Order: sequence, then C-alpha cells, then structure tokens
Amino acid sequence: MIKKILILDKNHSFIIYKLKKEGLICDENYNDSTDKIDISAYDGIILRNRLEIDKKFIKKAKNLKFIARIGSGTENIDKDYAIKKGITLISSPEGNKDAVAEHATGMLLCMMNYIVRSHQQIIKGKWIREINRGVEIMGKTIGIIGYGNTGKAFAKKLSGFDAKILCYDILPKVGDIYAKQVNMSTIFKKSDIISLHVPYTIKTKGMINYNFIKKFCKPFYFINTSRGKCVITNHLAEALKNGKIYGACLDVLEYENLSFKNFFHHHKLTKSFLYLINSDQVIFTSHIAGWTKESKYKMDKKIVEKIILLIKKFNQKYHIR
Repeated sequence: MIKKILILDKNHSFIIYKLKKEGLICDENYNDSTDKIDISAYDGIILRNRLEIDKKFIKKAKNLKFIARIGSGTENIDKDYAIKKGITLISSPEGNKDAVAEHATGMLLCMMNYIVRSHQQIIKGKWIREINRGVEIMGKTIGIIGYGNTGKAFAKKLSGFDAKILCYDILPKVGDIYAKQVNMSTIFKKSDIISLHVPYTIKTKGMINYNFIKKFCKPFYFINTSRGKCVITNHLAEALKNGKIYGACLDVLEYENLSFKNFFHHHKLTKSFLYLINSDQVIFTSHIAGWTKESKYKMDKKIVEKIILLIKKFNQKYHIR
C-alpha cells in the first residue's frame, strides 16, 4: 500500500492539500541532507532539485514505490538504479511546456530585434537606430532539436510567424502539423535558427560543441532552454567570435549546479563565459523559462494526477481496497 509520502522541496501546498484529501500522509523535510533523512518509512518522495537522489539514498528506501520530480528533468536522480529497484519515476514536463515555449519565443524576438541592446542604450541617453535594425523570423527556417513536450509547444507558438519549422528527435514519427521531422543533415543544411529542447543525458552532454557547430551551412541564432551542460561554453563563445553563430539566447548555463546556488562563485567560470557576459550578442536569463505562476500550478497538478493514478494501479494490482 502507498500511504506515506515525504515532500523534500518547499512551496507546493497544493500537492500536499490534494494528496491529504486522498487519505495520504504527507511529511515535509526542507532542510536535511540525504544523509540525515530516514527514508525507510516512506512509500514515495516528491522533490524538485534541492537534493541528489543517489544510489546510497535509494538503498535506504526499503518501502519506496515512487519518486516524483516536479518539472521536466530527472538528472538529479539515479534513474537506472531506481528502476532496477522497481521504483516508478514520475515527472511533469507537460506542466511548464507552454512557459518554456513562450520564453524561448520572447528571447528570440529580443535577440533578432536588438530589444535589450536598444533598451540599454536608451537608458544611457543614446538614441541609436541603424545598428539596431532587426531581422524578421518570417521566411526563416527554424530547427528544433528534441521534439518532446517543450519542442512541440515551441513549434506551435511559432506557427503564426510564417517560418519553415523543422524538427529532429531520436524517436521516429514525432513530427506534426507544426514541424516537419527531418534528419540532422537537413537541420545542418537549412537552419537559420536552432532551439535546443533535449534532456540532459550521457548522449546530450556537450552535444553543442565545435564539431557540431561547424556542420551548419549557414550562421544561425541559437536558443537553449533545456540544460546548460548540453553546451560547451568555450566552443559557443568561439562560434560567436568567428560569426558562425549570430547570437545566443541562454536560459541555462554549463556552470549551474543542481540547487542553482552560488553560481557566480563557481570555480569553473572561464574567460569564455566572461566574454559571453560582456557580449551584446548574448541574452541571459536565470533558468526561468519554465518558471511562471501558471506553470507552477500546472506542474503541481500534473504530479498529483500521476501519483493518484499510480496509487490506483498499485492498489488494483495488489487488490487493496
């Protein structure tokens, strides 16, 4: 029976309220590390990114039936070991897909129309027009790499711009009315704009590197709202310097840690990153693409729905009333 759940991240009162209505016991622990948490009594845990759920922690979870991660990524969980132990993994990428798509669209418009640069010039008393002459999305070819929840939502948002939208994904037949699925050779050949929507895995780590970038036939604008470690910062900076990339919209960065704390004290901050900070070819945001008031509720709602569905299936399997 699934009865007792531990909540490990703050600000999810809706989840607690809904699960308690289902008769579940919800305990909260927002401060302790995994070494100090007694997980043995719990049937499920709910978290975002405060803690890393590793093999050592999972071994202590004698009764654990599920791990629910609010959001899209599960890189802070040892997925392989959890699955090996028969633990179900739950996430809620559906909840923030529209927020990410809107944010990516906004960043792209800001970049191509020099909105941020022009704003910064005006507040310094400079009224400059010609060097801020923008570029239209209309008529461009947009390549979306990773065509899951956020990739599809981004393509839908762009459907009114009269652009040609292509997508690439490791899964077959995921294209739809908003994007034509093609191979990477076509993405390399035709794209004017690239938007990354992939999970962080061994295969995607550092995938945007020198060898990848040089395969493009045309210079392009680049958007990353997925995971920072999918991009090698030094190689991105070099591509901006040599004109292979016109501009970059970065909501995520290679140097982030799981908790997003002490970012600017990270010992690996490089000269290339400092170049990006000082470049008017780059727009940054602080991993907030999926961080809206609406998406918070939608992610919580989706997690609750999935947990309740899992409990019903579990009870049916073991004939628990």
